[in-house]
Parts: sequence; structure tokens; C-alpha cells
Amino acid sequence: VLGNGVVIDLEDLCREIDNLHAHGIRITPENLKISERATIVFPFHRALDGLEEARLKDRKYGSTLRGIAPVYSDKYQKKTVMLGELLYPEHLKAHLATILEWKNLIIHNVYGAEPYKLEDMLAWCEEFGGKLRPFLCDVPKYLYEAEKAGKNIMFEAQLGALRDIDFGIYPYTSSSNTVSAYAPIGAGIPGHKLNLSIGIMKAYSSCVGEGPFTTELAMTEAEKNELREHGHEYGAATGRPRRVGPFDAVASRYGVQCQGCDELALTLLDVLDYMEEVPIVTAYKLTDGSTTTRFPMGKTLDDAQPVVETVPGWHCDITGVRRFEDLPQAAQDYVTRLEELVGCKIKYISVGPERDACIVRK
Repeated sequence: VLGNGVVIDLEDLCREIDNLHAHGIRITPENLKISERATIVFPFHRALDGLEEARLKDRKYGSTLRGIAPVYSDKYQKKTVMLGELLYPEHLKAHLATILEWKNLIIHNVYGAEPYKLEDMLAWCEEFGGKLRPFLCDVPKYLYEAEKAGKNIMFEAQLGALRDIDFGIYPYTSSSNTVSAYAPIGAGIPGHKLNLSIGIMKAYSSCVGEGPFTTELAMTEAEKNELREHGHEYGAATGRPRRVGPFDAVASRYGVQCQGCDELALTLLDVLDYMEEVPIVTAYKLTDGSTTTRFPMGKTLDDAQPVVETVPGWHCDITGVRRFEDLPQAAQDYVTRLEELVGCKIKYISVGPERDACIVRK
């Protein structure tokens, strides 16, 4: 279910569906439902993303260039098109004409780029939106009825707390609320109450994009390159090398609090198999000489330096382990140390990419 809080590039979604079909996975209106209230990301949103990043040059925010910030900006100016409008071609044409008139003022007069033509955007809507019309659904009704029937509903977050527009490392964030409390709202059932929040965190730290990332200062370039290669840390959407560093207990504790985590899943523990000693960032040193375990913001975060604790590594292959007590003692100690630092139970531990390469602690 793609809820009302999602912004959807029709072309990208059609490509994803075609890719799944090519791999023998059939996507039908029974197993994919798209909210009529979800917002369309147009090609001009993608263009504006690139134009603004180019204008900012070395001050850029590290956008994925997929039009996310421009379309959310338009949404809150009440100047976007919802997917449900694809069902009404004449209304869509009139509405899109007014939006495009406004957008072209910016595209052409501010950035000096070529304006977009209404007929091209309508043709784009028909080519890709036409394929998606069968999947449109009254999602609030669908989920409300599922809840009343006693069904389990699982929400999946796309980004962590530090990319949340309100609680993240602003302005190097996404353009929406990514914390768990917002999930029922963005999905379409705002009255729903979460009864379990599972936080997912890596056994080390990684980051895509610009902004403060204190933990990376705890490693040399060679150490970061080695960790990146062992973890295959390249952006799934962009292929960009991710920034990496040791596990950051300060940021992770803050994330656990923002997400209201009841339990945690620790992923990629096996990536650290090669390390003789494993570093952990346990606090930040501030410019006044003090240290803090509270996650700061703004200039304080920009200037923070990591305080590092080192624990023994296990230096062996753990990918075949399926019980916590069968892990090397050093690996067990590492997991329990992370629990102490973030203040939440780690229930699930991933030790490999396979579906069954997971330890579930009792």
C-alpha cells in the first residue's frame, strides 16, 4: 500500500513494476494499492532539483536529484497534482495548466532553463499514469476495514530519524516526517495507534548525502574505504559511495528515542568480521572542551568531535551462526554494549544477506 504521504514518480514506479514482472513477480490491483491522495512527482520537479543543486554548488544539500524537495515544497503550497486526478482527464488538464504556468516562471526566469509544455506533461501522465489507474484505491477505507477485521498492519519507514524534516540534521534532511509516529498519518489511517516500533540500525554507521556526520571523523580514509568495501556501501538508488564510520551511540540513542523503539534489529554484524578491534563512538567532544552524550543540533553538531571506545573484535566468519549464544564472546559483548549505550533491547541480529541469516534472541 502506497499511502497519501508518498510522493510518486509515475515513470519510476512503472519501471519498478516492469522490473518485477521481468523477474516473474506479478503486480496486480490485489497486491498493490495506491492512495488517490498520493502526490505526483513530475519531470519538472526532477529538473528543479538538479537546477537548484547546481546553483548551490559547494553549498548543496546532497539531494538524490529525484525531485523530492521541490514536490514536497509544492505540496505545502497546495500546488501539486494527486494521483486521483488521473481519473478525470479534463480536470487534470486544467489543473496542470495552472501549475505549469507557475512552475515555468521559476524554471525559465530564475534558472534560465527551457519551460515545460503542457501537452508533453499530459502525454507523460497518460503514458505512465494510465498504467497505474487500476491500482488507485481509497486507502483510508481499505486500511480502516483491515484494522477493524483484526488484520496486522506493518508500516515501513524509508529513512531514519536523522533525515526527518523536524527532528533530523536540518537542512540536510528529507522533506517529510520519517519518524514512526507519522506512519499511520502518511499511510492513511491517522487514528491508528502503533503497538510495536522496531528500530533498524546497522552495526556501524553509514550516510548518503551532505551534512554533519561526526562518526566518520573517528576513522582514517583507509579505514573508511576498507569498511565501505566490506559493507558494499553504495547508494541503492544512486550508486554513490556512502560515507561510513563506527557505530554512533549518540545519534543512535537519539534515533531510538525519536522512533519510540520497543526493540531493535541490528543489521550487517558480519561486515565487522574482519576487524581486530571495533571502535564505537560513545560521546561527542564540543568546542568548549566538554563532552556530551546528548545529540546536539546546528553549529554545535557541525563542530563536534567523536569520543571513541574500542572493544575487541571476533575476527572470524559469523555468517553461519543462528543462535546468539553461538556467536563468539566478543561479538556477543559488542551487541550487549550497544544495547547499554542506546537503551533498547536488540532482538534481531542480521549476520548475512540471505533471508535466513538472522538471529532472533529470546
